[in-house]
Amino acid sequence: MSLSSVLSADAIDSAIKGCQAPDSFCPKKFFQMCGLTKKSSQDVKKVFSILDNDANGFIEEDELKLFLQKFSPGARALTDKEVKDFLSAADDDSDGRIGVDEFQAVVSS
Repeated sequence: MSLSSVLSADAIDSAIKGCQAPDSFCPKKFFQMCGLTKKSSQDVKKVFSILDNDANGFIEEDELKLFLQKFSPGARALTDKEVKDFLSAADDDSDGRIGVDEFQAVVSS
C-alpha cells in the first residue's frame, strides 16, 4: 500500500514543497497541506502503518528521520531538530516513540 492510495499526489507534492528547506518542517502544517487532517481515522491508521517501517506499532526516531521520503522518494530527510520537535509534539507518554493514537492526535490537532 502506498500513501497515494490515501492522499492525492498533488497534495503530497504541495506539502513536500512547503518544507523543502532544512528546519522548515511543521507536522501540523504538513498534515493540513497533504490533506491528512481531513481524512477518516481509518485512513490516518493506514498512513501510520505505512510510516511504521518495522510494523512494531510505533514510529521511532529513525523512521521519523525518513518521514518525508515515505511521502515522496526524492524528499529530504528531517533534521535532528525536526525529529526532536516532531517527537515532542506527538509523544504524549514520553516513551520516545509515536503510537497510533498519538499519531492520530497530532494529525487532528
